[in-house]
Amino acid sequence: MQIAFRELDYSAGVFGGRFVGFDNFKFLFATEDAWIMIRNTVLYNLLFIVVGTVLGLTVAILFNEIKNKLARKFFQSAVLIPYVMSMVIVSYIGYAFLSNETGFINNSILEPLGIEPVSWYQESKFWPFILLFFENWKGLGFTVLMNTAFIMSINDEYYEAAEIDSATKWQQIRYITLPLLKPVITLMIILQLGRIFSSDFGLFYQLPMNSGALYDVTTTIDTYAFRALMKVGDVTMSSAVGVFQSVVGFVLLVSANAVVRKFNKDNSLF
Repeated sequence: MQIAFRELDYSAGVFGGRFVGFDNFKFLFATEDAWIMIRNTVLYNLLFIVVGTVLGLTVAILFNEIKNKLARKFFQSAVLIPYVMSMVIVSYIGYAFLSNETGFINNSILEPLGIEPVSWYQESKFWPFILLFFENWKGLGFTVLMNTAFIMSINDEYYEAAEIDSATKWQQIRYITLPLLKPVITLMIILQLGRIFSSDFGLFYQLPMNSGALYDVTTTIDTYAFRALMKVGDVTMSSAVGVFQSVVGFVLLVSANAVVRKFNKDNSLF
């Protein structure tokens, strides 16, 4: 935080640089790409929250219906494996599918169908969907794990009583599972809102292979700050980006928690 508000002088140390106020923050908003990177960061995160929450709940509920314990553990482990993978590995998996010359999609799907190969790393119109897919494929395991843990803690007597009353599976999910999962759903959404001005660097930088043709749909605040650091080498500007993201994230986190607390204190984070 000190570096973000100072002119960095390596000989004087972190606290010895000249205080410059908000000068280091100007580049983040003065650039022509300011609107693009803020738009991408916020909209992608909102999309990830909505789709990830719905998909995570759906898969967790389906897993809970698997009665064979061995099969349930196998499928849960299979879904969790991508979550613990490095994004470097994920980017190479993506390249194996999307490569223009050797990719699986072009050579094994499009070519046999007589469809012209697609230059995936040059066509920006496909990447919102590609990023959404890989984000949910990689992050689904954690969401499912959290939801499954809460579903398993629900007392079986609720479902037994519902079955006696001839409730269908959908009615059991709607009136028992989802209401009792509300605290964990709310908690995870609050935490994700706190990071709405941050992005997964690997997802937006490594997966698209830093392709310049995709900058309009893959540039986020994090990737822009990194590219600026590599080109200009100004540590103070990158520090300013980190402070900006932290402050905005903190405000959003507290605000979202306050709204939840107003309606239901039991579901709030603090």
